[in-house]
Amino acid sequence: MRTGLTKQEKTTDIWFDEKDPLIHIRTHNTALKKRLLAYSRRYPAICQQTDADPETGCMEFDIEKGRFSFRLTAPYSEERREAARQFAKENNAASRLK
Repeated sequence: MRTGLTKQEKTTDIWFDEKDPLIHIRTHNTALKKRLLAYSRRYPAICQQTDADPETGCMEFDIEKGRFSFRLTAPYSEERREAARQFAKENNAASRLK
C-alpha cells in the first residue's frame, strides 16, 4: 500500500498504564496488523480493532493486558551458532537425499 509516508513515519506505538486493563496499540506494521486483526476476529472479547486510517495504512487496537507480550532473547554464543549451522547442514543434506 502506497501511503506517502516514509519508513521513519510508519511507527508502532504501544502504550498502557498501571490503572487501565487494556494495552493500546497503534501501528503501520503490516505483519503486526494482520496478526492483531486475526486475533481480534478470533477473540473479540479480548482484543478489538478501534480505528483504521486507509489513507496512511494505520490501525489501532485495544487488547487485554496479559495477552500481549514482548519476547526478549539472549544473543547466541558462538558455540550455539556453530551447532545450529552444523544441524542445518546435516538436515539440509538429509532432506535432499529423500
